[in-house]
Amino acid sequence: MKEWWLQVGLLGVPLLAVYLHIPPPQLSPALRSWKSSGSFFTYKDLNIFYRDSSGAVGSSDVVVLLHGFPTSSYDWSKIWEGLTQRFHRVIALDFLGFGFSDKPRPHGYSIFEQATIVEGLLRHLGLRHQRINLLSHDYGDTVAQELLHRYEHNRTGSILINSLCLSNGGIFPETYYPRFIQKLLKDGGLLSPLLLRLMNFFLFSGGLGAVFGPYTQPSQAELWDMWTAVRNNDGNLVMDSVLQYINQRKKHRERWVGALMSTSVPLHLIYGPLDPVNPHPEFLKLYKKVLPTSTVSVLDDHISHYPQLEDPLGFLNAYLNFINSF
Repeated sequence: MKEWWLQVGLLGVPLLAVYLHIPPPQLSPALRSWKSSGSFFTYKDLNIFYRDSSGAVGSSDVVVLLHGFPTSSYDWSKIWEGLTQRFHRVIALDFLGFGFSDKPRPHGYSIFEQATIVEGLLRHLGLRHQRINLLSHDYGDTVAQELLHRYEHNRTGSILINSLCLSNGGIFPETYYPRFIQKLLKDGGLLSPLLLRLMNFFLFSGGLGAVFGPYTQPSQAELWDMWTAVRNNDGNLVMDSVLQYINQRKKHRERWVGALMSTSVPLHLIYGPLDPVNPHPEFLKLYKKVLPTSTVSVLDDHISHYPQLEDPLGFLNAYLNFINSF
């Protein structure tokens, strides 16, 4: 009996080793096109991916798009063309640790650093003195809040913010309910590296699909694109470090919610009400109470956590209505 178990063990070890080092999937034509349409700039010897498209003739307006966790700038692909018809320039980046950007490890990922990277990108693009419209989602909402805080306090190097539109993010820690796997990874200690090694497409797609509405589920091809972007540069191995943003939101709540409360910048929220992470009506009631001067667009009842992917036309129309209102 012992010899049988030994043989199984000897066979299982190399098989597990192979499994844990599966190479990342190849880029789909759509994802390859997205990457080839972008560029990289250097932040402290790290490569940051971004896209910068020229758009509407006769407009000088610039919009910068800030994506969520655990995905990438590709989240904005379904509304990209629509934005270029309104804005002179449409800019998006992959945050450090996401998408095609570098994913160093070990590394102390922080919202503060991501905001500094956005500032660095806009300096790189010669937009330091240009007023910028920010459109953000999820993780990007918190980066936008930090950028807003710096702008309101006239910090050196801060960007000039013309408007801010948030969408389905953990703006308030008290109404934010991260998924079980997120809590497990961020607080898993020595267990986290093992869990990250065991992460695969099926676990990833099941977890991500749970925050989409039942009638707006991403296709298999779309889920593979999201997973491919995560796996690029071994991004699955830094997710526990990146997830520390959840703790940072709690620690710096006064700073980041305070920035929204005190600003005179036009504010808007686009909200998918079926979101299990920022649930209705709890989140929306608090938002309207804390930020009564902000305007709000609530999308159809079946739209969930990724409104720009689940209802791109509704999301785009809501955003353009906001931009054209001031």
